[in-house]
Amino acid sequence: MYRMGLLAVLRSRQTKSTIGVMVTASHNPEEDNGVKLVDPLGEMLTSAWEEYATRLANAEEQEIQSILTEICQKEAVKLHEHASVFIGRDTRHSSEKLSQSVIDGVSALGGQYHDYGLVTTPQLHYMVCCQNTQEHYGKATVEGYYQKLSKAFGELTKQASSSEDDQMCLKIDCANGIGALKLKEMERYLPKKLLIHLYNDGTKEKLNHLCGADFVKVHQKPPVGLEIKPNERCCSFDGDADRIVYYYNDTAGHFHLVDGDKIATLISTFIKELLIKVPVHCTKTGVKHLHHKAQEFDIGVYFEANGHGTVLFSKPAEEKIRHMAKEEKENQKREAAKMLENTIDLINQTVGDAISDMLVIEAILALKGLTVQQWDAIYTDLPNRQLKVKVADRRVIDTTDAERRAVAPPGLQEKIDELVKKYRLSRAFVRPSGTEDVVRVYSEADTQENADSLAHEVSLAVYHLAGGIGEPPQPVC
Repeated sequence: MYRMGLLAVLRSRQTKSTIGVMVTASHNPEEDNGVKLVDPLGEMLTSAWEEYATRLANAEEQEIQSILTEICQKEAVKLHEHASVFIGRDTRHSSEKLSQSVIDGVSALGGQYHDYGLVTTPQLHYMVCCQNTQEHYGKATVEGYYQKLSKAFGELTKQASSSEDDQMCLKIDCANGIGALKLKEMERYLPKKLLIHLYNDGTKEKLNHLCGADFVKVHQKPPVGLEIKPNERCCSFDGDADRIVYYYNDTAGHFHLVDGDKIATLISTFIKELLIKVPVHCTKTGVKHLHHKAQEFDIGVYFEANGHGTVLFSKPAEEKIRHMAKEEKENQKREAAKMLENTIDLINQTVGDAISDMLVIEAILALKGLTVQQWDAIYTDLPNRQLKVKVADRRVIDTTDAERRAVAPPGLQEKIDELVKKYRLSRAFVRPSGTEDVVRVYSEADTQENADSLAHEVSLAVYHLAGGIGEPPQPVC
């Protein structure tokens, strides 16, 4: 953490901008912790500086000075340049002490800092962007964030039905994290027609334990601590509130997950109706790849299935939309432009943001008069299964085609192709984890039984061909 404080100062001096440092381990267990660095426009740290971060984190004490000197030389960092760092943290017990270490690192190199204390990860991204755009994006305060989003939400939902029966009711599992604190603060800014009920608010249980977006997505069941009546609309945040998934139970008591894919579909369908057409592209796993691809378009909608995603608007598109919202003579076009303008203001374009995404989703459902069941029925997911296989070294797996085909080790892709042919409507792919020595396996097929079977067989192939360790994978129960 101290070293990331040092690095943030160098990055600030190089970019002549404020840099953010967020102390959080996101959706991971409470006993874990980690750090996220935020670049000038609220985006994730650029990949070249990720490498510096890794080197610094792993360096021996006596190597730090020489690595810092090397970074300064390579990146033409002027050591007397002003440096500014924004710091935030989540609700983990360790976060306060660790954020102090970041502050110590910033101070050691003569940087200025602003400690926002307890904030969601997306709020820190937002604040960094506001600061570096001279508040063109919004006010660099938590209140500014609440006011901007709440105003846009109110404007966007004005055209929705206003009868008493059409109140928007939502149960929110806050993963016992920072999202609960921030939603409680934000409630007084939100219109009365949005009724939110908070569960797993951090007053009793552990962060992310048997709850939160990742738990719901992986286990395909509701979180502990939240009772669902049939057809009630519910959602879960993760520990630092940058992911969101929706779900409900049908009248027969069956659980239905409405994940990031369906969120992307809902938002892009809404935008498409105000525009013309939506091309679809695939990237490698990870929001940084999605974010860069989305930046290539006038409007880019991206979500991972785990519920991490947002919408990006290019500057020319945003300027044109705002101009049309004021000047367009034709009523229908002007109203569509106003809806897009309010959507722009409601979305946190810097990063996936559970609070912002929730408000966008609730607004669209209200405007389109959709229930969560009707939204879920936009398309039907094929039964699928995700597994992981422990290996000695995940780097033996190499992939291509947006991680959908394996090019190493030899023979693995051929084996997967052979297995896929055994099942109807099936596909499967594998990829190395970004953080641990495991290989992630995904499969889908016409039935859950076949999807489970295919996932197990592919896991065995990975185990035998990619250096599996421990017990061989067991069939899915």
